[in-house]
Amino acid sequence: MEWLTSLAPVLTPLFGMISVLGGGWMMYRQNQRKNDTDAATAEATTFVTSVQTVTSGFTALLEQQRETNAKTLERVTTLENRVERLEEEQRQWRRWKAAAVDYIHQLRALLAGIYERPAPAPPREIAEDLADGPGA
Repeated sequence: MEWLTSLAPVLTPLFGMISVLGGGWMMYRQNQRKNDTDAATAEATTFVTSVQTVTSGFTALLEQQRETNAKTLERVTTLENRVERLEEEQRQWRRWKAAAVDYIHQLRALLAGIYERPAPAPPREIAEDLADGPGA
């Protein structure tokens, strides 16, 4: 045991130096782990931010597409309504024209019966429509 006490002046600074080096190494490891954790957290935060950005971008594009589709549907509906209205007007004009042509044929036949001479020639604009009738 005496030899151990005689080594005390040598061992004390040696253990002190080992303690300082051990403490320094432990501080280095702690800072290293903190930096690794901070880097991982920063990377995770960056990833989450990028995913949120992409998600919001896709959401905005989807909303724009929905608005465009709604406007297109509205325009198509408006055009369909106009086409239906024009088709109905066209049917009315055709009915009116058929009735007018029939009436003109009846009048021409009546005139031919009353007067001994033939009915006057129809105007150029309606001559084609009257050519197929009974008075022509």
